[in-house]
Amino acid sequence: MKKRIAILGSTGSIGTQALEVIRLHPDEFAVQVLTAHNNADLLIGQAKKFMPDSVVISNEKYYSAVFDALNPLDIKVFAGENSLWQIVENDAIDLVLMALVGFAGLKPTLKAIEAGRQIALANKETLVVAGEIVTQTAREKGVNIFPVDSEHSAIFQCLAGEFHNPVEKIYLTASGGPFRGKNREFLAKVTKEAALKHPNWTMGCKVTIDSASLMNKGLEVIEARWLFGLKPEQIDIIVHPQSIIHSLVQFKDGALKAQMGLPDMKLPIMYALSYPNRLKSDFQRFNFVDFPELTFEKPDLENFRNLSLAYEALKQGGNMPCILNAANEVVVNAFLHDKIGFLQMPDVIEKCMQSAFFIQKPTLDDYFLTDREVRSMANNIL
Repeated sequence: MKKRIAILGSTGSIGTQALEVIRLHPDEFAVQVLTAHNNADLLIGQAKKFMPDSVVISNEKYYSAVFDALNPLDIKVFAGENSLWQIVENDAIDLVLMALVGFAGLKPTLKAIEAGRQIALANKETLVVAGEIVTQTAREKGVNIFPVDSEHSAIFQCLAGEFHNPVEKIYLTASGGPFRGKNREFLAKVTKEAALKHPNWTMGCKVTIDSASLMNKGLEVIEARWLFGLKPEQIDIIVHPQSIIHSLVQFKDGALKAQMGLPDMKLPIMYALSYPNRLKSDFQRFNFVDFPELTFEKPDLENFRNLSLAYEALKQGGNMPCILNAANEVVVNAFLHDKIGFLQMPDVIEKCMQSAFFIQKPTLDDYFLTDREVRSMANNIL
């Protein structure tokens, strides 16, 4: 039987690439649900092509346009954020690809897990904010969380067949972004246009800015802690500009396993959708001759302070990663709207981490309250 997929955030970078994977494997997958927030035109086009049972447009002002376009095709149309939370409980869904950006992914992910749906997770903020609650709920419900991020997918692939062998350490690789090697004088003048030009990956605006500031790597460290049950000191970052080695696992005997390939998000997406099987693809193959040198270096923690802030949030635990994430989402949005400089982003995040109310054992309600309060605090600082 075909695996029935719900894609939350189908019009974004991950969602569109996932649909490309599904298009290439029509005998393996069927699209059950598609959702978008603002991009009604693309959502309509996707729905007409893949004919899902239902679509959700979370921005209600676009409901009429989507309904008028899809109702004649017998595609159910829903609107509003509440519909996102409800649609994932549909028994006809086998797997939910969570491709929403930011904190917005937390509640629908939890709802899907509580309903027993398998999860392909491309929304790292869900585990950054509430990793303990999310992973505990998944264990209780017998739900698998398949990582979609290339780095976490690499770790997951390296651990295949090794789950009984203790991990000594993992290395998450980072390209270093467009500003690798630049000093503070240079970084003080960078524009959003420059920050959005990632050297290796094509991604959405938010994650691309996070990559330029190394916050993306910091969030990945926190996500890895919960995905793989590791301590902070077991997670290291190594800058690898070529983005060929996607991450590595070091075992207790000292052996290292790495997952390699050209930088193409369709590969980890396909692995998450098809696990435990590997499907045939015509994606471009890696050729060692084309990459005679693979280089590695330490991350620059002095000029890219976000990575240090993320490690600090992880070590403190509690709601501190939630504080970090909320402040970061505000400053990234401000940077994209030319309201703040590149080097000011970690300054605002640090102030929020120092000032926000810390909760050692937060509940789910505490996370939502923390998120609201820190967003307000960050905007006041701005």
